[in-house]
Amino acid sequence: MAGGFGAGQVAAKMMALFEQPFTVSGHELFVTGSIGISVFPDDGQDPNLLIRNADVAMYQAKSRGRNGYQFYAPEMDGEGIERLRMDALLRRAIERNEFFLEYQPQVEIASSRLIGVEALVRWQNPELGLVSPVRFIPMAEDSGFINQLGEWVLFEACRQMVRWDAAGLAVPKMAVNLSVRQVERGAMAPLVSAALAATGLAPARLQLEVTESVIMDNADATAFVHQLHALGVGLAIDDFGTGYSSLAYLKQLPVDVLKIDRSFIKDIALDSNDEAIAIAIIQLGKSMNLSVIAEGVENDEQAAFLLRHGCTRAQGYLYGRPLAPEVLLQEWGTRNNERHEPARHDAGT
Repeated sequence: MAGGFGAGQVAAKMMALFEQPFTVSGHELFVTGSIGISVFPDDGQDPNLLIRNADVAMYQAKSRGRNGYQFYAPEMDGEGIERLRMDALLRRAIERNEFFLEYQPQVEIASSRLIGVEALVRWQNPELGLVSPVRFIPMAEDSGFINQLGEWVLFEACRQMVRWDAAGLAVPKMAVNLSVRQVERGAMAPLVSAALAATGLAPARLQLEVTESVIMDNADATAFVHQLHALGVGLAIDDFGTGYSSLAYLKQLPVDVLKIDRSFIKDIALDSNDEAIAIAIIQLGKSMNLSVIAEGVENDEQAAFLLRHGCTRAQGYLYGRPLAPEVLLQEWGTRNNERHEPARHDAGT
C-alpha cells in the first residue's frame, strides 16, 4: 500500500476485517493479511519506487508475525531488497533448470534393506550459489510460488522412479512432501493423477507427506486425504509428535505412515521424555496398524533403541545422506546385487 495521511488507520481497519471468518460454500475460512505502507513524498516521488518500498515494508510485516502492517523505513532496504531480489530469481529458477532433487534412503533397520526414498528439493543459483531450503521454501510459500515448485517436484520425483526402474534399481516407494499452501489450494488429486499418468508410475509406489499441523489446521483435510487415498497413493504424517493431534480425528483418516520427528530421536538415549514420546508414537502406530518411520537416525544406539521398541523403519545419516539420483543408483544398486548373490566360501588351498 502506497499512501499518505490516514494509511495506518486504513490498514488497521483492514486487519480488523480479517478477524472475522469468510463463509465460502458452507465452510468458514480465516484469512490473514500483511500490509506494507510507503508514504508520498517522504518514501519516494516516483510511483514505482513507492510500490517497491511498500513491498519491502510488506515483507517486514510478514517477518514480524504476519496479520499486521508496517510503514517503510530506509533501514529496511538491506533485507527487503535482498528478499525482492531472491524472490525474482526464485520465480525464474524452474525455467532456468536451477532446481534439482536429492533422495534420502529409507531403510528397514534390521536388514538395512532399501524400502523407499524421500525427495528433497535443492536450488543452485548462478548468483547466489547453493541456497538452503530453510531460506527459499518459506519465501516460496509466502509468494505462492510453492504451488509451481511443488508441481515440478512431484513430476520430477515420479520421472526419477521410472528412470531407476529402467536402470535396474527398483525403489519400492517415493516420498514427496506437500506444503501447507498446496493443501490449502486444493485440487491436488487431479495433479497427482496427472503425474502418475504422465510417468506410468504405479500409485502404490508414491507416498505424499504432510505435517501434523497441516492436517489438523485445515478444515478440508478429511476430503483432501480421502481424495488422494482414492487414487491409491500412500499418505504419511511428517514430524509427528511436534503438533497437537486429535486421535479421534486421526483414526478417521486413511493414513499409512507416522514419521517420528528427528527432535525426539536426537537425544533418545539421554532424555527420558524423548524416549517416552518415541515409544508412545510407536505403540500408537501399532494400535492403528500404521507403519512408523523414525527420522534423523544417526548412530547404532538410536537404531537399536528403535528396533527394541518395535520401530522397524528409519531414515537418517546412519543409512545415508540425501544423494543425487545417479549416486543412489550406484550405491544401492550395488548393495541390492550383493544382497541377492549367493554366499561364497573359500575351499582353501
